[in-house]
Amino acid sequence: MSESPSETPLSGHRLIASQLRLLDSSPGVYRMLDAQSRVLYVGKARNLKRRVANYAKPTGHSARIARMIRETTEMMFLTTRTETEALLLEQNLIKQLKPRYNVLLRDDKSFPNILVSRSHAFPQIKKHRGARKEKGHYYGPFASADAVNRTLNQLQKVFLLRNCTDANFESRTRPCLLYQIKRCSGPCVGLISEADYAQSVKDAERFLSGGSTDIQETLAAEMQAASDAMEFERAAALRDRIRALTTVQGSQGINPRGVAEADVIALHMEGGQACVQVFFIRANQNWGNRDFYPRTGSGAEEPEVLEAFMGQFYDTKEPPRQILLSHPIENPDLMAQALSDKKGRKVELLVPLRGEKAELVAGAARNARESLARKMSEAATQARLLDGLAEAFGLETPPERIEVYDNSHIQGTNAVGGMIVAGREGFLKSQYRKFNIKDESLTPGDDFGMMKEVLNRRFKRLLKEDPDRETDAWPDLLLIDGGAGQVSAVAEIMADLGVDDVPFIGVAKGIDRDAGKEEFHRPGQRPFALKRNDPVLYFVQRLRDEAHRFAIGTHRAKRAKAVGATPLDDVPGVGATRKRALLTHFGSAKAVARADLADLKAVDGISDTLAETIYDYFHEKG
Repeated sequence: MSESPSETPLSGHRLIASQLRLLDSSPGVYRMLDAQSRVLYVGKARNLKRRVANYAKPTGHSARIARMIRETTEMMFLTTRTETEALLLEQNLIKQLKPRYNVLLRDDKSFPNILVSRSHAFPQIKKHRGARKEKGHYYGPFASADAVNRTLNQLQKVFLLRNCTDANFESRTRPCLLYQIKRCSGPCVGLISEADYAQSVKDAERFLSGGSTDIQETLAAEMQAASDAMEFERAAALRDRIRALTTVQGSQGINPRGVAEADVIALHMEGGQACVQVFFIRANQNWGNRDFYPRTGSGAEEPEVLEAFMGQFYDTKEPPRQILLSHPIENPDLMAQALSDKKGRKVELLVPLRGEKAELVAGAARNARESLARKMSEAATQARLLDGLAEAFGLETPPERIEVYDNSHIQGTNAVGGMIVAGREGFLKSQYRKFNIKDESLTPGDDFGMMKEVLNRRFKRLLKEDPDRETDAWPDLLLIDGGAGQVSAVAEIMADLGVDDVPFIGVAKGIDRDAGKEEFHRPGQRPFALKRNDPVLYFVQRLRDEAHRFAIGTHRAKRAKAVGATPLDDVPGVGATRKRALLTHFGSAKAVARADLADLKAVDGISDTLAETIYDYFHEKG
């Protein structure tokens, strides 16, 4: 791989033409940069010289490409061995650099799976997200945590598999509530044999692999046999399991007979915006759908949008055997080859025109169209609210990025600050931030001091990372939970930092702390209120409530973690497994601290050296 930046006073198609002498017919990736060296566009090519020569022509381009060419003042090139490598590199660079003229997948979270663990004699069934490091069988992906939870809930009713942790399993002396409500077979206390439990696990995995019909027939036969033997309680239990299995199938909607494993991807574009719907078909079952709203790169067409979406979507996800598309993409053979290489077996791309596959695509396309219509309606409403906010608070322009701050603590303990972000697309949850209050000199419950620390940390980082304000990370408006005192504290912080162009407003509860009577405070101005039925007032209330919810949730998580903490957490060499072994052996952290060296050495999993470390830790401290 080689890289060669160019430096020239030329721009536009003349600049691009001047680069042709540097290129040969190798495959690779090219970048177009503007006068501030910001990447405008990243593209791939089977033949770099031929592709770049297309941009060197002064005419014949779409409005989007012509605009991009005019802004180009520099180009960079990376050659690769194959076009497939170029495709993968292109998508990685797009995700990393986020160029303005590229299609960009903005929501790229991982999807949950169901894991049947294999690290225990009585396997656990549970939701799993992230890298597949744990030993066991994985089934998925599911479109959302809700889809997994619904399926797990019904699977527990049908197969009675445990979902408790191994540590909880080992510590049980009597069955838990799940056994009482017929969601678990009670393996922790020997109420089912290992062989019978293994058969239940096998049945569950058969269902997750598409064998639901066989299982229903087996359960129905068992129910009839129990009824004939006048074992009516067992027959009723089997009836309930059959009903639960039917509920799982019914909740999955369309379950295609002729499609065992596929992702159905449909695109709908309107008004320069796009929605992509992805349906996950596994084991002839619909495991949910998810919508995405990629940035369309200032006017890209359907084939480019769909291909860019696929490249970025499957960058971190395993592709299925078959992908059903609503539109042809620009390089189907290349994309199929790249995905096949990633999966290690053939991946087929289809644009079906008839039959069951076409019906699946049509259903996904309908969902994409309806989802985009809802989003565009919400965006129009949000735009009107931002316009109203600017008018109500005397802002020069409607804010593109609003940051709302709140603190949470109990008498000063486990104090945290929370920042939420909102803009034209609503709440931007990926940009929320939490701040653990670090200043130990603060008086417990000092809300002013906590707010000062949070804003100092936030804006010092902004000034360090983006002093020229070239990104959209800088807020256009700050909303602070509080009145005149909080506003004065913020004004002091901003003056000390030299930030004088970010407006901020304090939102204080009014008379009787009644919602609807909020007062708004600005530096050097009298407080004012909005009419009780003003939509802008409701909007501000939603922003404040979301900040409050986020701060409280963060505080509760921190407090729960602190409650579960023990002195063992600070002992070198004692991780979660050894901590559990020590607590199981001695009963409490206090008993571990008081134990003599010989008793510590007797604990399973604790070496002589570690026992000495634990003993020295507590006795040196004492």
